[in-house]
Formats: sequence, structure tokens, C-alpha cells
Amino acid sequence: MKKNITLFFVLLGCFTTLFAQEPIEDKKKIVAKNAKLTKVADGFSFTEGPAVHRNGDVYFTDQPNNRIMRWSATRNEVSVFMEDAGRSNGMFFDRRGNLITCADLENQLWSIDDKGNHTVLIENFKGKLLNGPNDLWVAPNGGIYFTDPLYKRPYWTRNPEMQQDGEHLYYLAPDRLQFFRVDENLVKPNGIIGTPDGKKLYVADIGANKTYVYDIEEDGYLKNRRLFCEMGSDGMTIDFRGNVYLTGKGVTVFSPNGEKIAHIPVPENWTANVVLGGTDRKTLFITAMGAVYTLNMKVRGVY
Repeated sequence: MKKNITLFFVLLGCFTTLFAQEPIEDKKKIVAKNAKLTKVADGFSFTEGPAVHRNGDVYFTDQPNNRIMRWSATRNEVSVFMEDAGRSNGMFFDRRGNLITCADLENQLWSIDDKGNHTVLIENFKGKLLNGPNDLWVAPNGGIYFTDPLYKRPYWTRNPEMQQDGEHLYYLAPDRLQFFRVDENLVKPNGIIGTPDGKKLYVADIGANKTYVYDIEEDGYLKNRRLFCEMGSDGMTIDFRGNVYLTGKGVTVFSPNGEKIAHIPVPENWTANVVLGGTDRKTLFITAMGAVYTLNMKVRGVY
């Protein structure tokens, strides 16, 4: 693994790019006054999985190139954190500072320390390969919820057909011994995020173009699934007001009661994921196709 290597094209991230864009829809004034969407860096193949470190830096994946990148919140620079990253996709930091990733190369869940050493947490379910863990959220108690849709990958050496009996939502308990499904009635689950108090979980069913919200029980099981909004999502995040941010065609923000309150256009064909980072957690960090963007916000993130 080559660490702290800054590539030429990402050095351009020091020189942010502003551009004319469609107007931002912002009913509840969550975007900072006069804020403009800024391109931080481009030249990637496909960016995904932004996760905010405790210091405000954001780690994200350049998934087709099999590496994890790091955006410095203080220097506004992008560098390589890890090569040979298991084709990591969705990511989230646990409270110990480990980066938990959906390692799609072998359809596993990884834990990566600050030196880039990885430990495999999950490699199958009941002896059969997972479809391909896609996105995850680490609950306050250390339990991990993750989605497992099937997106056939050209780099797989495995049988590309579905090994499980569907595309489900899973939970890995804090003891790392209990591992079970928590919803088997989704079409294609994808984006996922929970509330910082550990009481609610949001899951986007991109196959049904819906997002659901669940109540979380003490043992990790879910109850009272209900429709949150009529929109699916690739990635998701949440702010301190409980607003939920969905992605796809730009970033669409919903209030805690499912009302659409904002839309942030992004000049790319697809917006994959989003997180609130920066030292004050008021920088909306957006991964979209081969680029990453930032937008200054009034509201702050909770992770």
C-alpha cells in the first residue's frame, strides 16, 4: 500500500472550481448564504462511499480504481489513503476510528485501521457468498447495518449469479458473533443511514424507488417499517435537525416527516453519495461520477 501519495490530477483539488449551476431549491434555509457548489477534484473513475473522520476529513472511494481517497478538511486537498482497497464501496467510521467498508471484491465487510491494515468482519451468510455489500451504517452501540443488493461486477472471479435468495438488509451485532437479516422484503436496498441516538434507521430501496424508516430495537432487530418518501437513493446522510439527504439526480433533502425541503443540483449524470464533513461538520461533501464537490451549509452533520 502506498500511503499519502498525492496524484497530479488530484493536486488540482487545491484549486477549486466554481461554475454556473441550476439554482438551489432551499425552503428551510439549510444552505449557507451565497454558498456555491464547488468542484474540489476530478479525474476519478467513479466516486462513492464518503465517510467523515472524527477530525472532519472525508474518506471516499474511487471504486473502479480500487482505492480509498482522503480529503483534508483543513488543506482542501485530496490524496490517496489506500491502494488495493478490496473494491470498497460504502464506508463509515466506527467510534474507535476504524473505517468499516463494503469490500465488494470478495463480497465482504472490512474494518480498516489508520495505517491501512484490514480485518475481514464478514465473508458469507450461512455459508453462501453475499451478493455484494453496498452501503452501511454503524450504530452507536457498534452494531453494523448494511445493504446487500446484486450489481454484477466485471472484476469478480466468483459465479456472478445471486448466491443468496434475494437482496436483503443485514445486521452484524457488536459482539461480531450474531449476524442476521433484519428485512427480507426489499427489492434492491442501497443507501442507508441511522439517527445518532440509535433509535431510527433509514433505508433506500432503489429498486422500488422508495425510502423507508424503521424503529431500532435493543437487540438490533427492526420494527414498524413505514414509508418515509417516494424516492430511492444511492447514498444517504442526515443532519442535526434530522433532515435526510438522498442522492441520484443531485441531492434531495427531506425533513424528518418526509417533506421535500431542498434540492441541490449537481452537474453530473449521477450523484452517488453525500456526507456532512469538515471540522465543524457544515461542509456537504458530494461524490458524483468522476468528481467530488463541496457546499457550505448552515446545518451541521452528526457524525
